[in-house]
Amino acid sequence: MTLEPLTPLNTTIVLVDHAVGFANVLRSHDTAQHVSNVVGLAKTALWYESGLVVTNGLPDKPSGPLYTQLQEVLGDHPVIERAGNFNGFLDEGFARAVRDTGRRKLAIAGVSTEGCVLQTVLGALREDYEVYVVVDASASVTVETHAVAVQRMVQAGAVPVTWFSLAGEFQVDHRRPTAPHFQRLMREHVPTMAIGVQSYLSALTQTQAHQAA
Repeated sequence: MTLEPLTPLNTTIVLVDHAVGFANVLRSHDTAQHVSNVVGLAKTALWYESGLVVTNGLPDKPSGPLYTQLQEVLGDHPVIERAGNFNGFLDEGFARAVRDTGRRKLAIAGVSTEGCVLQTVLGALREDYEVYVVVDASASVTVETHAVAVQRMVQAGAVPVTWFSLAGEFQVDHRRPTAPHFQRLMREHVPTMAIGVQSYLSALTQTQAHQAA
């Protein structure tokens, strides 16, 4: 890992197997919050125009299609269908899609953490990518299996991040023209922080009105 910042120009966000069939068995995170985090991460990739590679199993597999909310955000963005590899890099279509983004930093999220996420992260490290695991947009069947998988990936050389932290690193400065993207992500997916900002602005407006009077 280097201390070079993660930017849309050097980073590809990779979404692995966020499928409705898996969502039924995830217990490491609250399901609604997990889906919101995944959708927020996808919006971060699309709105900031970073690299974005999405993969899932074949349509006739029990895992089924992508989360409906995620698919709505992705629109016609391509989804790489893998026949059965836990490690996405063993699938040439996936490996090629990642290479074609031209970016060497990968922010990987998916389900399950101890399965396809772990194996794809290890595969990326073997390919000499600089890998970041988006831990709150990944999930597993238990808290323990999620935590142990994250620990193994970190020990192998991956770096844990959270999705909104990544969005903030893409934004860097609230004065940049992309600030509306960050504010919208906050409103739509980090409501507690958004309410805090609203409270501050309301208090500021009231103070200014009182001073003007």
